[in-house]
Amino acid sequence: MGINMGLSDTQREAMANAVTAVLADTYALYFKTHVYHWNVTGPRFHDLHALFETQYNELWMATDVIAERIRALDVVAPRSYDEMTDAATVKSGGEATEANDMLRDLLGGHETVVATIRKALTLAAEHGDEATADVLTPRLTEHEKSAWMLRSTIG
Repeated sequence: MGINMGLSDTQREAMANAVTAVLADTYALYFKTHVYHWNVTGPRFHDLHALFETQYNELWMATDVIAERIRALDVVAPRSYDEMTDAATVKSGGEATEANDMLRDLLGGHETVVATIRKALTLAAEHGDEATADVLTPRLTEHEKSAWMLRSTIG
């Protein structure tokens, strides 16, 4: 059965690839944020532990919405951790050990996801894919807000 969404097969596949990049970066940032939640120490432990928990929960919820957009484009979402990491520009390892380094690392991750989303939104505009733009625009807003919170916490 064919799919008729007003996008050509080539456009759908290009959009799915762009959304997959957003999903992969979101997943990698989720994992890193969760690792930092587990491992943060120091005098700001409680506040950072809570901040990281808020952010990783939000990121986790976002992965489902993003993956479902890939499926709505009639493309299979990534099926393995390797597929996710291969598609990600955010590296998932949370290697920082000091709280401020964790904050800076997460800030860089959110800024990377913002860039990935902007690329996908540009492609969505070129293809007239408003539905994908509707999924990604709130994600952009959330990542920009998270980046602001992290910058403000760093000082």
